[in-house]
Amino acid sequence: MQIMKSFFLAGVSLAAALVMSQIHAEAQAQAQATNTALSGTVSSAKEGAMEGVLVSAKKDGSTITTTVVTNDKGQYVFPADRLEPGKYNISIRAVGYVLEGPKSVEIGAAKEAKADIQLGVVRNVLQQLTNAEWMESAPGTVKDKQALGGCGDCHTMQRIFMSSHSADEWAQIFPRMNGYANGSQPPRPRLLPAGATTNRDRVDPKVAEYFATISMNGPDAKEFTIKTEPRPKGRSTKVIITEYDLPRPLAMPHDVVVSADGHAWYSDFGSLYVGELDPKTGKVSDYALPEFRKDRPHSTLDLEFDPKGNLWVAMMYQSGLAMIDTKTKEVKGYPYPDEWMAPSTLNSMVSPTFSNVDNKVWTNNQFTREQYRLDVTTGKYENMKVAVDPRGRRISGYGMPVDKQNNVFMLEFSGTSIGRRAKDNLVTIWPTPIAGSRPRRGRVDDANRLWFAEFAGNAIAMLDTDSGKFQEWPMPNKFDWPYDVAPTKNGEAWTGSMFNDLVTRLDTKTGQMTQFLLPRSTNIRRVFVDETGPRNVLWVGSNNGASIVKVEAMD
Repeated sequence: MQIMKSFFLAGVSLAAALVMSQIHAEAQAQAQATNTALSGTVSSAKEGAMEGVLVSAKKDGSTITTTVVTNDKGQYVFPADRLEPGKYNISIRAVGYVLEGPKSVEIGAAKEAKADIQLGVVRNVLQQLTNAEWMESAPGTVKDKQALGGCGDCHTMQRIFMSSHSADEWAQIFPRMNGYANGSQPPRPRLLPAGATTNRDRVDPKVAEYFATISMNGPDAKEFTIKTEPRPKGRSTKVIITEYDLPRPLAMPHDVVVSADGHAWYSDFGSLYVGELDPKTGKVSDYALPEFRKDRPHSTLDLEFDPKGNLWVAMMYQSGLAMIDTKTKEVKGYPYPDEWMAPSTLNSMVSPTFSNVDNKVWTNNQFTREQYRLDVTTGKYENMKVAVDPRGRRISGYGMPVDKQNNVFMLEFSGTSIGRRAKDNLVTIWPTPIAGSRPRRGRVDDANRLWFAEFAGNAIAMLDTDSGKFQEWPMPNKFDWPYDVAPTKNGEAWTGSMFNDLVTRLDTKTGQMTQFLLPRSTNIRRVFVDETGPRNVLWVGSNNGASIVKVEAMD
């Protein structure tokens, strides 16, 4: 009996083990089969199945929005690792259309959720236009519309086109707009320091007459046809976009960079903060920067890593630099000497990337066009004066990337040239092939070649300083107007724009450009590519939208 009992118990145990093993195997198989959290199709009565519709899902109570794009059959798929179980609010972007339903969906833990989305035709498409679509629609030449470029710093083109101003009223508005400091936005305008001159482009009063013709509700308005861009298709639909809301609604993430631990850091164009985002949780920590001068606006701009992984930030009207230890979060300030101060003094750039070469960090005075160097050991600044080449030609730069020898480049945003200042103070100047290109910002790659954005030239460019030769890639759209360029080790270069809600991926070997539309109006400045993972990931800030955006091309 005891033997029979033992055999019986052993059989029960074996059967239980087999059952548990089968359940585990089925669970594994189900997990492998169900690698999708949410899927469906997008269609409308007008078009049927629709390619290139952006579908966004945001969980109740979350600060993270995930977006995918429909393929040529109108299908969309959210991978299982992107949406955890819960209730999600659904939104879409497709110019000319609005979401009819469903507007929310419940994602369970056991199986994939399905939601077929229906769109209807929008009543007023004007609320959906990008800055570039406004400018493409307006009458006039590209040159006529270039004056609109400065308006995009603080707000969208919609505010201009839907205004009711006459030419006389616009002529009064231009000086007022120029009196605002960088980092201003409609709900938070800030005046320049007393006695300061504007660092924006001065607008020809004749431009007021043109603005009056495009002010749709004004007395001098002229009728024009609204033109919209086609939706994404093909490779432009193979992308996942993640947007992280920042806790301060008026935060202005200008530069975004990613540290070795995968956290995204941003400089605030309108406040004395540097922020840190943990992409896994969406948690944001803000670190206050020192206020050097209480009578001057709060703003920061360029944000860069030094070789030790510390962050340096240019503090604009506060006129100085701050360094943040990314491990201890300690902040240290380096204000400019008081004797260098004038009402218009501000610094936009900081270049610590190769400060290990000579212990020097480059920065600038945007008003005087002088370049300064900070000796990190002593904490003392050296005024390198305005850069002058052997011919006596002066040059200064808005963008100031450095090469591996810690020579500093000058991207002449006010003109058409590139300058380089070597450590021996020898200055070399190269004019770009595109006249009036207005080089803006960029980076030096591993081969010591300079990549940069030609804002007015509407192109991505590369300068090989050994040969002095340029290569330029024109942008595909008339008003792409790139702001910054980030080259990558696999032969790509990425850029973004303040005007069209697009980010652009260039294959430098073939010249092919792929553009990805973002889920909402996104004023892009700095672009940063994280190359540490299995695929390159682009990070940008929504400068006027208080969010950080991650773009992952899936091919």
